[in-house]
Amino acid sequence: MSRIEQILPYANARKTNYRFVVLALIFIVYALNYADRTNIGAVLPFIIDEFHISNFEAGSIASMFFLGYALSQIPAGFLIAKRGIRGLVALSIFGFSAFTWLMGTASSVLGLKGIRLGLGLTEGPCPVGLASTINNWFPAKEKATATGVYIASTMFAPILVPPLAVWIALTWGWRWVFFSFAIPGIIIALAWYLLVKTRPAESKFVSKQELGYINDECTAGKGARWNIVMDKKFSALDKMIRVRELTPIDSVKGVFTSKNIIGDCLAYFMMVSVLYGLLTWIPLYLVKEKGFDFMRMGLVASMPCIGGFVGAILGGYISDKLLGRRRKPTMIFTAISTVVMMFIMLNIAQNTAVVCLGLFFVGFCLNIGWPAFTAYGMAASDAKIYPVTASVINTGGNLGGFVSPMLAGFLLDYTGSFNTVFTYFGICAAVGLAVILIIDEPR
Repeated sequence: MSRIEQILPYANARKTNYRFVVLALIFIVYALNYADRTNIGAVLPFIIDEFHISNFEAGSIASMFFLGYALSQIPAGFLIAKRGIRGLVALSIFGFSAFTWLMGTASSVLGLKGIRLGLGLTEGPCPVGLASTINNWFPAKEKATATGVYIASTMFAPILVPPLAVWIALTWGWRWVFFSFAIPGIIIALAWYLLVKTRPAESKFVSKQELGYINDECTAGKGARWNIVMDKKFSALDKMIRVRELTPIDSVKGVFTSKNIIGDCLAYFMMVSVLYGLLTWIPLYLVKEKGFDFMRMGLVASMPCIGGFVGAILGGYISDKLLGRRRKPTMIFTAISTVVMMFIMLNIAQNTAVVCLGLFFVGFCLNIGWPAFTAYGMAASDAKIYPVTASVINTGGNLGGFVSPMLAGFLLDYTGSFNTVFTYFGICAAVGLAVILIIDEPR
């Protein structure tokens, strides 16, 4: 069939852009997801005071989420590949909202750890489901941009979380932070189930014209495999980032034996170690190291997330539009600039404006390359196996979120200085850079 014959059936059809409604829901769901997992950072100073615990113990409360999160990723990937997105994502949203509510009822440190573990287990299906939704609902030329919006939601929520959580904690007590944050998720779980199908062809809200656009040359039954480097205008850059003709991964064994997927997974582990270490400990850093009161801490602690929001949106656009779907350049930039920013944080002046600016650029640099870690898996595997690929990458990454808050707390207890914490984060980013340089960029 000719190219014109393929396009004609959709030329006069009613035009819709329902995929952007789906993207808006993805943004809201993941924003709630992140609000419920990161509110612990703003509340930790209150929990430390109430339960009289060490920094390591406080870090372990935060870390237990990521243990549950990592454990549930791969099973979620297999379930979503088999059962689809709609019901499992809705169930995940309802589940993590319920565990958020339970956090407010905990009467012991052990109880807090157990509930955080449950929160992680129930949030696990969300990122795999949301990334798979993007993979199914967007043409290849929009995938990294859509992923950038999706990743930006992870920074949008924590912009609001610290000041809001501190205000609630000071007004009604820290337990009401969790009660308040749980309610929106129950509503959104219902909205997702009613409005989002696994594939656009199953949705009554998608016109033939939009379906034709989504399934056009970018997918055409080959799914995410078209999400690869399509031009050769950056020949020198391509040599540096190791652009290769790669056979798409189409089996579970291929996922677990791929040097590139394992490499992306390890690099993501290192960068997630930095991100979640920062989100956990920046509030206490501002209170103990910089002498901020709680309300001022709540405002300033949002700065990495404001920078991250801008960085994630910009990074997805740069990767898709300016770099011809190359993923590694923004990943490399993120790793290098994060090392630089950790060095700056070691020597930052005792000035509120300077601290705000420094934290903004920490978040910005970390998140420029963040969408690429997810989009890279779309390029390396075919559409059918992608949920498993995404789950493996997310598992590795979020194990970094399990290790980092505890290890940072241990370093803080042992040395009494946040300088060792920022040094640790810088080392993580440097190791991540070394791994990124080794993996291939699929053409």
